[in-house]
Amino acid sequence: MDLIVCIKRVPQTAEAEVKVDASGKDIVKDRLTFDMNEADSYALEEAILQKEKFGGTITAISLGPEAAEDTLRIALAKGADNAIRIKAEDFGELDGFKTAALLKEVIKDIKFDGIFTGCMATDDSYYGVGPILAEMLDIPHATLVSKIEVADQTLHVNRELEGGLIEHLQMSLPAVFAVQTGINEPRYASLIAIRRAAGKEIKIIGKADIPSEPGLNTTLEELFVPPVGKRAEILTGTADEVAARTAGIIKEKGII
Repeated sequence: MDLIVCIKRVPQTAEAEVKVDASGKDIVKDRLTFDMNEADSYALEEAILQKEKFGGTITAISLGPEAAEDTLRIALAKGADNAIRIKAEDFGELDGFKTAALLKEVIKDIKFDGIFTGCMATDDSYYGVGPILAEMLDIPHATLVSKIEVADQTLHVNRELEGGLIEHLQMSLPAVFAVQTGINEPRYASLIAIRRAAGKEIKIIGKADIPSEPGLNTTLEELFVPPVGKRAEILTGTADEVAARTAGIIKEKGII
């Protein structure tokens, strides 16, 4: 089974102070650390698990800057066989549609049985890359995939729906799977594997290889930090004083 995994290098902002830069269209990144997009790490692990069951190869593809090659080397260290970087610096502003179109231009010339992506990107919150890519390649797709099994030569896929519901699909290959976090437990790359991956070739594809650059569906106008809303009021004093103040607030708000 020949598989493709689309991965993205993203800033880790969960515990960092995020500031908008002078352009108003990006964030200050010089003090941020970068890593593989969380959902993409689950997609990579799922592809590796399928390869371990059925054999074949895995090609990791990233549309990103030169630093994204570090992320691709981690993918190689974990179990990918080949890696391709599409030079993001050659294509200007990107959105979900343009990202999918550039990936399609590269993938259409590769033999594959399945394509794995994360369900979303944590930096720009795009959910659409997987489904758009599938439509462009004219193959089936499933989003928020939480389980993949092959039984009786049939592909069984579970995907999450609203309200905690699970939808069961029977699919044929080739197909695109936008993987949900939690589908598996991503492995760590060993130090030996990382050293081996450092010497592996990463194929670089630029604008000269994709002459017909796709357009944008959306344009980013401005980034801003959400305004601070009402803050919690901490009541201090004795129990009687706090109780009296609480009763007063309830009366002022008209709750009772």
